[in-house]
Amino acid sequence: DPQQIELATTSKRKLRRFIVIDEVVDKLYGSKVREYFEENNVQHKILALPTTEETKSMDLVLNILHEVQEFGLDRRTEPIIAIGGGVCLDIVGLAASLYRRRTPYIRVPTTLLSYVDASVGAKNGVNFLQCKNKLGGYTPPVASFLDRSFIQSISRRHISNGLGEILKMALMKHKGLFDLLKNHGKHLLDTKFQSCNGFADHRDAALQTTRIAIETMLEELAPNLWEDDLDRLVDFGHLISPELEMRVLPSLMHGEAVNIDMAFMTYVAHARGLLDAEEKEQILQCMRGLELPVWHKGCSWALIQRALQERLKHSGGQPRMPLPTGLGVAEIFNDTSEETLERAYKLWVKD
Repeated sequence: DPQQIELATTSKRKLRRFIVIDEVVDKLYGSKVREYFEENNVQHKILALPTTEETKSMDLVLNILHEVQEFGLDRRTEPIIAIGGGVCLDIVGLAASLYRRRTPYIRVPTTLLSYVDASVGAKNGVNFLQCKNKLGGYTPPVASFLDRSFIQSISRRHISNGLGEILKMALMKHKGLFDLLKNHGKHLLDTKFQSCNGFADHRDAALQTTRIAIETMLEELAPNLWEDDLDRLVDFGHLISPELEMRVLPSLMHGEAVNIDMAFMTYVAHARGLLDAEEKEQILQCMRGLELPVWHKGCSWALIQRALQERLKHSGGQPRMPLPTGLGVAEIFNDTSEETLERAYKLWVKD
């Protein structure tokens, strides 16, 4: 906004920023963040917090808001900045949406999962009563700043975790993205999504993969930002995984739980005749190549039934089950029988 730029550059009032940063990210990059604000003569407060699924609560939101109130913000011109993974971005987004009804905020994702998932869309929230993201709202950030160099400092398991959400978009919407993951998955894990010279054969697979994943996510989310339409392909992998993830914390990360859900739903699609045996195996081989789990002992038949019942409660009485109908194409189904689900489950466990 040219007016805001002029106000910021001509105003005698010193620029001020309130930053919430994950405490692990702070140890790695905090000194650079502080140096940046100091060099640009910006008055700032940096709040480093433990942002994990276990701490993702209203208590942490209120903790942030107490600090924001003490610092004092102009809610028009001084956005709160969130630097961290998806949990951090969710918590700060909710805090910003509550402070004076809506204070602008900026997302700076530092994990692969948050880079391709939490950076896009309007949702924010916290866990409540052992339920994932039970409290939250829809307040999009004023900007998301994407920098893949953050990803080089996260573990291989975190990279794999993020690949789960990328694979979701590939299976639902983009055969080319699926082929990228199938052919370059190991390279992406080895190089931690950094663009490397001397890897001409890969033609910057990291840039292509992240760009396509974000573009396909935007295609799905932008026309339905507030989820007025509950038929959502992006819910693939999110029917059973919320129940599983919260039940087995902290043994599964979000993308891992999503992938286990997707693996089961791949068997459901096969049991319905939507995928042939070769397509099913291609999907499972791709998952294994991305070092993602395809099964978990905690994902019992009882848990699946309970999760699908919970799904009915918040999806208008319909399961609205996204299923692949090929590689990179999908539809939403409301007529999958209990018998088909159980048959798919037995085959999944047997395999």
